[in-house]
Amino acid sequence: MLKNKKTLLLLAALVLIIGAGVWLYVSNTKEDKPAESADEAKVNTSISARSLEQTFYIYDTVVTIKVFGDEVQQSNMDSIQQMLERMDMELSRTKEGGEVYAVNQAAGKEAVVVSDETLDVVKQSIKYAEEMNGLFDPTIGPLVDLWAIGNGGEQVPPEADIAAATSLTNYKDVIIDDAAKTVKLTKEGMVLDLGGIGKGYAADRIADYLKEEGLDSAMINLGGSSIIALGTKPGGAQWNIGLQDPDQTRGTQLGTIKITDEVIDASGVYERFFMQDNVRYHHILDPRTGFPSQNGLKSITIMSPNATDADALSTGVFLMGLEEGMTYLEALPGDVEAFFITDDNKIYATSGIRERLQLTDPTYEFAN
Repeated sequence: MLKNKKTLLLLAALVLIIGAGVWLYVSNTKEDKPAESADEAKVNTSISARSLEQTFYIYDTVVTIKVFGDEVQQSNMDSIQQMLERMDMELSRTKEGGEVYAVNQAAGKEAVVVSDETLDVVKQSIKYAEEMNGLFDPTIGPLVDLWAIGNGGEQVPPEADIAAATSLTNYKDVIIDDAAKTVKLTKEGMVLDLGGIGKGYAADRIADYLKEEGLDSAMINLGGSSIIALGTKPGGAQWNIGLQDPDQTRGTQLGTIKITDEVIDASGVYERFFMQDNVRYHHILDPRTGFPSQNGLKSITIMSPNATDADALSTGVFLMGLEEGMTYLEALPGDVEAFFITDDNKIYATSGIRERLQLTDPTYEFAN
């Protein structure tokens, strides 16, 4: 077990972090090498800047935090680790003793008192569900458990089982009492699953903490699917993010994009899936049908000022499909941008991102 965990951490040292279909990674210079230990942060000192970096294994993924500045200390990394461990326990639906676990155990029976943090995540999840007409749904748990894609699921479940799980997936059946700080699922068998928002929420809380500490240059990478570039690199240069080709070996990029004080979040169909009768069944489940989406998209990458928005949007907008998703994103207030990759390797980008996206692989081309 220890050997496997150490292997994961050494893989993380490549700063090639796995995402959900489109992988994102940060280009490094020779003096900008990542940490090799999860127990203590590695200090890097160069002519340009001092940095502290640490790698954790949490949320069932590799998390890398790198902070620049003369003031950053090991105590900052220790505080971040405590935050991650606390939120992982609170928001996990599988960890006994956790708050979401308790809510699910009490489904159809009683309301459960939760912390302010958990209440906030659940409320935000419901807000996103309402805004996207249920395409993002935090009660997707019964379908996730049934399909078990990425957790041993290798065949399409019986239609009757899919119908039963779909009937238990409805965000409108979540009752929140702000005054009592409780959450209740109205039907027995419902399962609250905050996996579609939890990493983004955690990334935002880490960013808030670093800003409060006066640390305004950092890279927060939660499993590649949620990356926050806090501020700029020392000296004012933008962060350079590599965009992994979803059809190739990890490390093969289709392009790059430079970001400043921004979040990038990816969802796609090529990380967790199985094949049956020449059909790819992936982990992005449509609450309307109970099946994985089949809409001609390989992936979607969202750019947003905060990771919570980006995390939820990357799922809900993917399920909208290309045309509806583009229309929805273009109408959103604020600086939210995205690009879609279709099955025929065409890239469709919203108006504010196309010029920033630098393609390096001729396999892919802009379609609009």
